[in-house]
Amino acid sequence: MRNLLLATALVPIASLANAACAPDFTGVTLTVSTQNGPFIASALKTAADSWSEKTCGTVDIVEFPFSELYPKFLTAMSQQTGDFDVIGFIPAWVPDFAPFLSAMPAAMQEGPAWEDIHPVYRERLMSWGGEVKSATMDGDMHMLNYRADLFEDADNMAAFKEKYGYDLAAPVTWDQYYDIAEFFTASEAVDYGTAEAYRRGGQQFWYFFSHAASYTNNPNTPGAMFFDPETMDAQINNPGWLKALEDYKRGLDFNPPGALNNGSGDVRPLYSGGSVAMNIDWADSGVLGATEGAIAGNVRTAILPGSDKIWNSVTDSWDTFEAPVASPFLAFGGWQLAVPTDSENKDAAWSFVQEVTSAEVSGQAIVTANTGVNPYRLSHYENLDNWSAIFTPEEAESYLAAQRGSLDSPNVALDLRLPGFFSYTEVLEIELSKAIAGQVEPQEALDAIAAEWNKLTDEFGRENQLAAYRSSMGLE
Repeated sequence: MRNLLLATALVPIASLANAACAPDFTGVTLTVSTQNGPFIASALKTAADSWSEKTCGTVDIVEFPFSELYPKFLTAMSQQTGDFDVIGFIPAWVPDFAPFLSAMPAAMQEGPAWEDIHPVYRERLMSWGGEVKSATMDGDMHMLNYRADLFEDADNMAAFKEKYGYDLAAPVTWDQYYDIAEFFTASEAVDYGTAEAYRRGGQQFWYFFSHAASYTNNPNTPGAMFFDPETMDAQINNPGWLKALEDYKRGLDFNPPGALNNGSGDVRPLYSGGSVAMNIDWADSGVLGATEGAIAGNVRTAILPGSDKIWNSVTDSWDTFEAPVASPFLAFGGWQLAVPTDSENKDAAWSFVQEVTSAEVSGQAIVTANTGVNPYRLSHYENLDNWSAIFTPEEAESYLAAQRGSLDSPNVALDLRLPGFFSYTEVLEIELSKAIAGQVEPQEALDAIAAEWNKLTDEFGRENQLAAYRSSMGLE
């Protein structure tokens, strides 16, 4: 009788324990994998703690070097090993991964949380083949970062105006960018004018693409930046791309010594530590500069420079515009999360994805240094109070305006997404590295890339590649 009474008394307690797990994933262990931390991995670990507390499930974060992610994920998913329940990867790999990814549950594709995701990410980068295959957990684009203390200094302003004939301000063209970089490199106010990534394997080609967008992403020829959207012939050796490569190489004159060995991770401390007047980077530089650098209070951000001349690949001529056209480039496109079809814990996996990308959890990640998570929700741009912990009002205003302005730009340039992306960019980096090191002439390098890209397109199947490319560019 005593045992029966004890068991009866314990029922309500057990029920209360289960009720505390909502939804209840007691006994479920998710294997979540992404690149080595702290970037992205640290944000997933924080979300894992809150998800486990709510659901009583557990999360095992498995990290690999970035260079190993693509082959590890593709091999595991294609062989249906069930190794991963959630993978963190980049949008460029979606075309190759899509056949092995489950579709996002319909319930997650509606309501305030869904509508809060900026349309560029929600409608363009999270879908493939008519299905939502991934969830953005990080918003990425290249921006220009500069130092207010240098740009607003009266002596610098007067000297710049005298030398170049116009006011010192955030550059709106690449010619202005190089004027400013030249000015500060020669001045005693700071060591060097700017910093960009040039190292092969250091996200070099995304920096090159950011220059190229201004000269090749022509609003009169939609989708023609990388390939001809009618024939799938490579466009990377046309005069617009040549101008971009010449510009990109020119920047070495205003970078610190050893710039050929600098990746994006090296560019950030050069800016935040006060060694350069400007840099080009993702939004991480702004957070680092405001929280851990020597320039706190002086962090300013602007949309990438544009151009008033853009190559028209249809007419084989330059189109001239009345004012510079901004073509902000969504380099990388932000980290995404997806659930492989061979996961045995799909419900729990998508629940975890929902936790990571929630406004509450992501809202903290974007203001935490070294998470690698940048704004992608409308609420991220609108909740200024959230940014007061790291930015002054002036810093927050320019930082958020540059990102929102880039996304809202009518001529925003999307990153390349194509089956075989890894093969295309491998060829690109080999020849690009030769050109910026002075081993070959820029046109020679671009011609070699174009020839190899056309071969790859034929090997992958030109018709299929054309359909995929048009889809990624938003064309019917």
